[in-house]
Amino acid sequence: MASYLLIIFAALGAGLINSVAGGGSFLTFPALVFTGVPSIIANASSSLALIPGSAVSAWTYREDFHKAEDFPIRGMFIVSIIGGICGALLLLFTPQRNFDALIPWLMLASTLLFAFGPAISPILKRAITIGPVSVVVIQFFVALYGGYFGGAVGIVMLATWSVFGLEDIHVMNANKTVLVLTMNVVAVALFIIAHKIWWPQTTAMLLAAVIGGYVGASSAKKVNQRVLRAIITVISVAITAAFFLRGR
Repeated sequence: MASYLLIIFAALGAGLINSVAGGGSFLTFPALVFTGVPSIIANASSSLALIPGSAVSAWTYREDFHKAEDFPIRGMFIVSIIGGICGALLLLFTPQRNFDALIPWLMLASTLLFAFGPAISPILKRAITIGPVSVVVIQFFVALYGGYFGGAVGIVMLATWSVFGLEDIHVMNANKTVLVLTMNVVAVALFIIAHKIWWPQTTAMLLAAVIGGYVGASSAKKVNQRVLRAIITVISVAITAAFFLRGR
């Protein structure tokens, strides 16, 4: 019962913060691993558990979707699908022992991206510019990472789009939510086919993630994102440290 309470609260928090600032997998993935779910299955199950919450958030943001001039949304959709499939296949062909060894480093990279991505984005924007073709190519590699692991993938997308020239954070969040949902759906389809989902734990997380996603998206404009991001960063640092200690 304690394990199920942990993953339910993790999913509730993940659905909320995913719709506001991103980083929900920092809660769901470790919660599953620390309750005894093998890491590859935990990664796949976490991705599935967050899809309904992401779908609710995408619906809430529907009025802001694709309100950006010259944004190559069709190309972004296509490469998000292809990249999500390639990332999922890469995960499925990664031996469990190798993925376990990678987890602390993946968590560390995700934490650094989440913590410093918004600060780096303006620097990159002043230093370089990218066009529609470049942003689509970058999106493929972002989707590849998203299908494989996905921690802080939304932050990478927002940073890329900022360099591309998007400025309206609500439009960026709307497009980010839809494209992250796209890459996750195709990846999860492969995880289901490969029998990499633990259904009891995943089912327990689904409703909580939906509730969190709806509440988060509805109150996103009222939340102090700096404070929320700081809290998420502290939590992710602690979890990353726990994974490094766990692997010793």
